[in-house]
Parts: sequence; structure tokens; C-alpha cells
Amino acid sequence: MNDKIPESNVPAFVRIRLTEFSHGGGCGCKIAPAVLSRLLAETPLRGLPPDLLVGSETSDDAAVYRLNDEQAIVATTDFFTPIVDDPYDFGRIAATNALSDVYAMGGKPLFALAIVGMPLGKLPEDVIRRILAGGEAVCAAAGIPIAGGHSIDVLEPIYGLVGIGVVHPARVKRNSAAQAGDTLILGKPLGIGMLSAALKKGRLSTAGYDKMLKWTTLLNTPGIALAEMADVHAVTDVTGFGLAGHLLEICRGSGIGARINFDSLPLIAEAVQHARAGIATGASARNWAAYGEQLLLPTGCADWQRNLLTDPQTSGGLLVACAPGSADKVLDLLRAEGFDAAAVIGSMTADTPEIQVT
Repeated sequence: MNDKIPESNVPAFVRIRLTEFSHGGGCGCKIAPAVLSRLLAETPLRGLPPDLLVGSETSDDAAVYRLNDEQAIVATTDFFTPIVDDPYDFGRIAATNALSDVYAMGGKPLFALAIVGMPLGKLPEDVIRRILAGGEAVCAAAGIPIAGGHSIDVLEPIYGLVGIGVVHPARVKRNSAAQAGDTLILGKPLGIGMLSAALKKGRLSTAGYDKMLKWTTLLNTPGIALAEMADVHAVTDVTGFGLAGHLLEICRGSGIGARINFDSLPLIAEAVQHARAGIATGASARNWAAYGEQLLLPTGCADWQRNLLTDPQTSGGLLVACAPGSADKVLDLLRAEGFDAAAVIGSMTADTPEIQVT
């Protein structure tokens, strides 16, 4: 007896592999840091109003504009091509990633706008509907509506959000206020880029996919509570430029250095297996080319270890610089909200803006 379902009866979202439409998925399709720096090098910053508390000057996670003494608007946008094949999961991951920037600034999301670009001649409408439904599910979990958006017909599927939030002006968490001696804490484990690369090669296990979904769809909601903690000096989220790239942004903005212990890094076990087997994303190599000179690796550091430091994270964890005496409180907060992999990974130093890896 043949129990196989006829192809014509299989839903389109099961038959179609979304990752086949994208040259690079998730935050791995970001413009390389070196190219982005060149593109923005001559972009003038004209007439910045004093109420613009955070702009593009330190490559922070979102713009922040003060409305009054009690309220500031947090505004950000993030979108990318598919990192997974399931359209509903793609929508969830993209929405979670976009809202992360609001949380990283200490903001509470208010509403979102959808950014939708779809190859209408190639993707059936039920696939597109499931992508949108995934995004809506995440926004519902965050307690906000998708209040509108914009859609276009393009060659590759693109989905994301504009995120709008609110924060007290005095409690904004920039990436440029870290202090020498601060403890560094990472909220999610590294390795999402490795898992996505393994998925495209057909080598990702079911358990690995589940881990990937667990972390990429976990909203960085602790950012709201971190905004209330005076001893938390700087926060960012780790995304397309990898742990090293986003920590370097903290270093440059704060004018100090950092030291991290590789053995202390939370890592996804299957991602380590794939890294040791030589799997890596193209974005990891581009990240290394952009800032490798400022990443001081120990003698004998293996390529797979370097690749994990530069691995692009989609919907990655919060990276927190706090006073050492507050580290346990930050860890307790993260773990209470489901971030059971949160760990102390190093500290800020009084050195020049570079990262020493031990």
C-alpha cells in the first residue's frame, strides 16, 4: 500500500524551500562591516536636534528621540531574506530579530510596521500568508499590533519590521557607555550562523533545528528591566557582525577595550560540531576581514573558534556591560525569563578599543 500523499495535495509551504530563494539568510545577508563603513564614511550628519539622543554615530541598535522629560521614542528597522525553509518560522524569526533592537535600547515596544518584499511570480499566496502570520504571532506575544507597513514585488523573499517603542530618556541603554572593569554578560548562546549554514547543506539535525528556533524566536524582553538598573552601563544585541563585531562597537563607542574567555562563551553544541567540521558562513569570513586586526587571538586558536567569534547571529542575545557587583542580578533576570544559557564571558578593560581573547 502506498501511503505517500500526492504532490498536488501537499501544501505549497511544505514543498517550497525558502532558503533556495536567498543568496544569504537572516542577519548573514547584512552588508559586510568594511563595505558599510565605506558607504557611510562620507554621509554627513547635519543639523542633529538636541532631542535626538541616539543617532547613527556609534552604530547603536536604534534611534532614540526625546519627546519630553519622561518619554523618548525608540525607532528601528530590520529585515532580511529567509534563514529557514518554513515560512511561519521565517516570519517568527524575522519579527523577533527586529524587535530585539527596541529591547536592546531599554525600550518597551508599542507597535510595528511590516516590511514585505515577495517574488509574487514564484511564491504562492499561502506561503506569503504564513510568513506574515509568523510575524504577527511574535508581535502578539510582545503585546503589540502590526499597525501597517509596505509591500513590494522583488526577486528574493524579504520580511521584517519597523519597531517603535518608548523609554525614559534617562534610562536609555546605549552601546557606548561601558566602563573599564565592567563585567560582560551574553544572554543567548552563539552558533546560529553555523546552524543556518548546516541547514542549507542538508546537515542540520531535527534537534539542531529546534535549538535554532528556540533561540531565534525568544524575545529579548529582559532589556526593559535592564533599563531600570543603574549599574547596567551598556547594552547591545549580537546579530550579523557576530559577537566580536558587536563587542567592538561597544569598545569603540566607549573608548576602551575588552577581554573575553573563549571557554566561558555559551555555545550551541551542534553548532560547535559543524564548526569543527569546517562549516561556516560567508558572512563570518567577511566579518573577520573587516575587523580581524582588532581581535587579538591566543596562539593556537583554531579556525573553528575564530569562526564562532565572527559567526553572524540572527536574533542573537543581549550583550550587557555592568558593574561587577550587579552581574548576579543581571544573570538572575535573564535566567528567570528563559535565557538559561546566559553567562559571564569577560570584562571591559582600560586598554585601546580592541578585544583580547584568552
